[in-house]
Amino acid sequence: MKIPIYQADAFTDRLFGGNPAAVCPLASWLPDATMQAIALENNLAETAFLVPRGGVTEIRWFTPALEIDLCGHATLASAHVLFRHLGYPGDEIVFSSKSGPLKATRSGDLITLDFPATEPTPIATPEALVRGLGRAPVETLRGRDILAVFGSEAEVAGLKPDFAAIETLDCIGVIATAPGDACDFVSRFFAPRAGVPEDPVTGSAHTLLVPFWAKRLGKTKLHAVQVSKRRGELFCELRGDRVLMGGRAVTYLKGEIEI
Repeated sequence: MKIPIYQADAFTDRLFGGNPAAVCPLASWLPDATMQAIALENNLAETAFLVPRGGVTEIRWFTPALEIDLCGHATLASAHVLFRHLGYPGDEIVFSSKSGPLKATRSGDLITLDFPATEPTPIATPEALVRGLGRAPVETLRGRDILAVFGSEAEVAGLKPDFAAIETLDCIGVIATAPGDACDFVSRFFAPRAGVPEDPVTGSAHTLLVPFWAKRLGKTKLHAVQVSKRRGELFCELRGDRVLMGGRAVTYLKGEIEI
């Protein structure tokens, strides 16, 4: 069996920036074990699998270690592949996912994702979080992931995480965030439990970050930068119970998998 595969760098306008994701368009679903094995073999933060069904495109995401319920950068990469390489008509794609319907809208080279928002709630700071990040945040909140708030961009950029300590926390990932120097806010994302020690750019994290910073900064339109080594840029908006995240993507490769 031959399966098409694309790899694109998401939330960037340059090759070797942003977050790389693999995209595998399928005619029908493969066994879960096969998709997990492909994701492990790809050894990227996420591999997205797509199956067209009526007027929507079903999407699933796998890290090298497990299937997850929401992924932003691999959805952006999937929309990029459908629009640019697979001749998808129109300027809007509706994805059906485990997190409900997700939309991707094209405007020039910018693709905007429409995801559900999550309002993080304050929690006591776990000792393992302080060990894992090497310093105590000024605030700690929680949604699907733990949100650790720091006072400055330099603090977030300078973190040297202890992944073994972070892995003991009962969550998929840890988001470190602070006000940005040249943008509204910055972040980094660590998910060793999911087989991704540091994710370069994390769309799903912004479903928590945007509601938090919108309330904190008193504005609904926000410019975000993820300050990983590869860096990524997101143009965000809080719209009721939805988060809009705009970004660009660049194709790295096209090929085939033989199984």
